[in-house]
Amino acid sequence: MTDIRTTPRRKVLVSGASIAGPTLAFWLNRYGYDVTVVEKAGTIRAGGYPIDVRGTALEVVRRMGILPRLRDAHIDLRRLTFLNEDGSEVASVHPHNVTGGVAGHDLEVRRGDLTEALYAAVRDHVEFMFNDCIETLDQSGDGVDVTFRGGGSRRFDMVLGAEGMHSRTREMVFGPEEPFHRYLGYCFAVFTMRNTFGLSHETVMWNTPGRAAALYATGDDDVHAFLTFARPEPPFDAFPNPEAQRKLVASVFADAGWEVPGMLAAMRDADDVFFDAVAQIRMPRWSSGRVAVVGDAAHAPSFLTGQGTSLALVGAYMLAHSLADRDHAAGFAAYEQDTREFVTLNQGLVGEGGATLFPTTAEALRQRNDRLRKLTAMPSSAGRPAHSALTLPELPPVTPGYAR
Repeated sequence: MTDIRTTPRRKVLVSGASIAGPTLAFWLNRYGYDVTVVEKAGTIRAGGYPIDVRGTALEVVRRMGILPRLRDAHIDLRRLTFLNEDGSEVASVHPHNVTGGVAGHDLEVRRGDLTEALYAAVRDHVEFMFNDCIETLDQSGDGVDVTFRGGGSRRFDMVLGAEGMHSRTREMVFGPEEPFHRYLGYCFAVFTMRNTFGLSHETVMWNTPGRAAALYATGDDDVHAFLTFARPEPPFDAFPNPEAQRKLVASVFADAGWEVPGMLAAMRDADDVFFDAVAQIRMPRWSSGRVAVVGDAAHAPSFLTGQGTSLALVGAYMLAHSLADRDHAAGFAAYEQDTREFVTLNQGLVGEGGATLFPTTAEALRQRNDRLRKLTAMPSSAGRPAHSALTLPELPPVTPGYAR
């Protein structure tokens, strides 16, 4: 369609093409922005562990037109079984009784299924630069000058960082991660291994005080293996060293029973091990000048809340909506004003998740197990209030010439 406007389209660079980035690009394009997305990986990343889409985030994907595709990809986890140290069963419950989800309404999909759906919705309408990333950025006057690691430089009206918890854009503009990093006392490793356990659409979790091992079967073939352990301080020396990560996890679980020895053996040979600290990002502000951060880069809630993906989707929508008919300063201010309370409520769910999944003392584990044995009712049809605590604003008119 022909552009009938007389003013040039504002140019925006979005860094990161996982969840928040493509969502942001979709809505900014709808509102008439000229969007470029830069991603350090060679393509959209397929696979990955399952993620949840709940509450307000469901309305975001509905408005994007990808809800039917995600419904088709829904995993439908049916059972969550907790085990004692000796492998005996503590309780088997419906997963939504623990997560606060709504059966038949909320979604659980493989991370790659969501990222591929988001990419398909926007790839024909914005520019993607793969195998590249921001090398430097300089805010001056009425724009941001960006140089790319792959070479070349360009000028944008705004730069929006959506690279995840360890955001490079955030570090360049706001400084090191440490002041914003709220360590929650755990580390974890996740990887895939062969499903030799006869598991299907279920999770089995083994616990001892301060340690947990889980096998998460989305189907009948592979399983996602999780090894989580409490630690007073983050192991900063292991973060840049995959071999050190494997050795640390193996040492923590060296004397563990159940299926853990086989999980450790599989981890040694796995090519998709992801290791990190369980943490949140808490920032006093999400923008500086013409640069803002979104998703985990701005407000990672940790997987203990089950809301990381949903916050990324909602945050991206709210940022784009706030910029639809405002300049960057007013738009960033509206984004914070309208979104922060929702983020704070969902970050506050972290205590519930930690107490349920990873008790750190024998007494806390006993109390957790007693609570689980009493969970016999069907899950609530309402879900946790925090999941739907924000009502999405109505869509402003589509910018002429850019209707999809």
